[in-house]
Amino acid sequence: MSLENKHMHRVGLAALALLIASAVQSTNAQDSAIRYGRGVPSAVRLINKRGLAYLATTQQEDGAWPGQSNSGSAITGICVMAFMASGEDPDFGPYAKNLRMALRRIILDQNAQTGHITGGGHGSMYHHGLAMLALSEAYGVVNERLLWQGSEVSIEDRRTIGQALELAVRCALTAQKKNSFGAWRYSPESQDADTTVSGTVLMGLLGARNAGIEIPNEAIEKALSFFKLNTMRDGNVSYQPARSHGDGMCRASIATLVYAVGKRKDLPEYKAAAAFIKRRIDQDVNQHPFYTRYYMAQALFHSDLEAWKAWNRRIVEKLQKMQREDGSFSSSHGEAYGTGMSVLALALNYRLLPVYER
Repeated sequence: MSLENKHMHRVGLAALALLIASAVQSTNAQDSAIRYGRGVPSAVRLINKRGLAYLATTQQEDGAWPGQSNSGSAITGICVMAFMASGEDPDFGPYAKNLRMALRRIILDQNAQTGHITGGGHGSMYHHGLAMLALSEAYGVVNERLLWQGSEVSIEDRRTIGQALELAVRCALTAQKKNSFGAWRYSPESQDADTTVSGTVLMGLLGARNAGIEIPNEAIEKALSFFKLNTMRDGNVSYQPARSHGDGMCRASIATLVYAVGKRKDLPEYKAAAAFIKRRIDQDVNQHPFYTRYYMAQALFHSDLEAWKAWNRRIVEKLQKMQREDGSFSSSHGEAYGTGMSVLALALNYRLLPVYER
């Protein structure tokens, strides 16, 4: 069964009924292509194929990938989503073993009491948020019965994806309650907050909610209020409250995305942030380029489909030139990070991960 079919099974009968009703009402034959990304360009498929082959051959025996600064659960989560993004069967496809090894690594990196998914030391909530999002995308799609097959890990140290995701959500919500801004920063104990860490953790929670985990509405609204506080009238988004913000194209992309996935496109802050990034789609990204492209792709797709199409064509050309002979992408955080993020920047051409639905 393909990932697309498994995802449709996860959506459930009620959601399927809504999809069917929507299709009947629509006279536009492109609707399903927009939703599921049919007609993926050959250049995208080639970048994806070479990138995944590189990740498969460089995965370590413990399920993780080597990195430079920030190696850990975030990179493992990024690679999990990269393997799932193009529709390969996660249980019996060519990368099923890689996927199971990576998911086991994330679960083993989780504190069984607190639910915190560690990795990389400084900025550990970045790792937690991305790993939580990866778990949410795998939940209900990867066969739990096969997850620990062949593993030498003791029974008492094993958890299902669902159990790990529930624990990760609890950790994020507990950290939010402790935080004076109702958001997140580097540690679960942090009292200050910033928009990049908060966006990463919030997307993990929104992914978990999309997977069927119960998330209190007030938790989502409180986090979105933090983004409202940091969104300027022109759509620029500050890193922290009352701090100079510069030209925050990455932060504005994150804000646009969380407003959209949080179902708050009615907010003036959403409209301002979406307009801010649209005005800058021709700009080259010099600061945190892989991270920015990852969020920019999703933000544009949710806010302006035609703008995303134009931006996507340019990014495909750029990534074609950047990809190395072995299929990797060089980055300051290592090749696994650069490769995984580049694959995910193009994943909307496939549109199979639930979080990418428009």
